[in-house]
Amino acid sequence: MHSKIRADFNLQFCFLVILSLIYLALFISLGGLQGDPWWDEEFFWKTSLTFSERLFPTFDQLRNYEELNTPLPFIIYGLLEYLFHGGIFVGRLLNFGLSFAIALWIGWPQRQHRVRSLLSVVGLLLFPYYLWLSGLLYTDLIASFFGLLGIHFYRKQRHLISGLAFILAIASRQYMLAFPLGVVAFELVSAYRNKTRLQWQILAPVTAAASILGWFILFQGFAPAASYASRLAPDVQRTLWAITPGGGLYFLSLVGLYFVIPEFVLFWRGFCLKSLLQHRERYREYLAIAAGLLILFVVFPPSLEASGNLIKVAGLLPTYALKIALFYSLALLACLRFARPGLVFWILGFHCLIMMKAYQWDRYALPLLIVFWYLKSVNQLGFPWTEKNVEDTAPDQGKIA
Repeated sequence: MHSKIRADFNLQFCFLVILSLIYLALFISLGGLQGDPWWDEEFFWKTSLTFSERLFPTFDQLRNYEELNTPLPFIIYGLLEYLFHGGIFVGRLLNFGLSFAIALWIGWPQRQHRVRSLLSVVGLLLFPYYLWLSGLLYTDLIASFFGLLGIHFYRKQRHLISGLAFILAIASRQYMLAFPLGVVAFELVSAYRNKTRLQWQILAPVTAAASILGWFILFQGFAPAASYASRLAPDVQRTLWAITPGGGLYFLSLVGLYFVIPEFVLFWRGFCLKSLLQHRERYREYLAIAAGLLILFVVFPPSLEASGNLIKVAGLLPTYALKIALFYSLALLACLRFARPGLVFWILGFHCLIMMKAYQWDRYALPLLIVFWYLKSVNQLGFPWTEKNVEDTAPDQGKIA
């Protein structure tokens, strides 16, 4: 017993030291978080300063700031400036601390899932935008942190705290709406399949999802009117009912590239080819998914106007057809990986729907990837092709993916 406790302590100590060294190197490489504002940081910091003049923002400030996403991160950055007068460094330091905390949380080697947790945090750190955003005054990590809290407390059946975390996530980025919507859909489908009554706890994610309506009413649209005058925004965001289905398909490609492939490389021992081959009744399902996805790509091909590494890789290909084939192949991996209708299926589906209203950018996958690697680390996101076919169960009582 004592030897096991000592072994656990040694492993946890080594993990903490290695992770700390990684973040120390990152801190040094970023010039101690003291560098000049980079790209959108200049605008984000300017907006944050408008919230630094008083302890609580006014109604007029909430309605007329010049950014496209909901204001909580700018309010937090402004509050930090109001309290500490540390400039952009303090806001960056907050994101840096959140990044370290998330990586520590996901990778902490617990006795039940030591290797799984360590491999999961490796997968997270492989996503290039995770460490890159850790030292910048961007809003993604604050939104991701609240989204992760929402899913964690949902697993623990602490529904009121989970709902509050989702509300704060949506107050940080509008597309975080996908998480409470995914929970609601999962609960509804599970109740229907199991022929059980819905519990009152579903009101928590429903209320959280409904909070987006408050922001819509406040802004009289998806974002403050002042933001459209000061910031470049794609036409799909300026027009209420406009959508670009190709944007959702591109997001699927991001999931295939940044999660499905790393997961297979890191957890290939959990994949059972024999199990996949034995489930012949699913061949037609997979063929139908491949055919349906192909039709969608033909009718709604993703735009080649995007930001991130995927579009750079596509740019190396000589023809338009090969570029679209690359997107299709990656999206197909994601569809086959998450074909089973569990919680992550619904969360991914709503992300794809919401991304029809967004610009194509790899970093928008960050909140989803953090949650997926978290679920992987706590053994709630197993391969669909394993020795045992695990069905969806209630939160924290088995696989929910």
